[in-house]
Amino acid sequence: PRSILQWNVGSHRDISHESLSLFRLLEPQIEILVLGTGDRVERLHPTTLKRMRECGIAVEVQDTANACATFNFLMNERRVVAAGLIPP
Repeated sequence: PRSILQWNVGSHRDISHESLSLFRLLEPQIEILVLGTGDRVERLHPTTLKRMRECGIAVEVQDTANACATFNFLMNERRVVAAGLIPP
């Protein structure tokens, strides 16, 4: 539940179904994935988001500062959440 893993993604352009496979392997299965895409919110390919929803994982895309705050809030609510963060 409280793990830190290195995610080999350099920018929002690197986020794909394959790069998100790490989050689908976590146990217990996460409910929500919060993605921080750097200094600003970046759009992800709709198919990538759809495939994550099909796996039962909701995805919230935000700038990294807000993604950190959202992650902390959800953790405080004891939700099963993970964050993929790209530094600003």
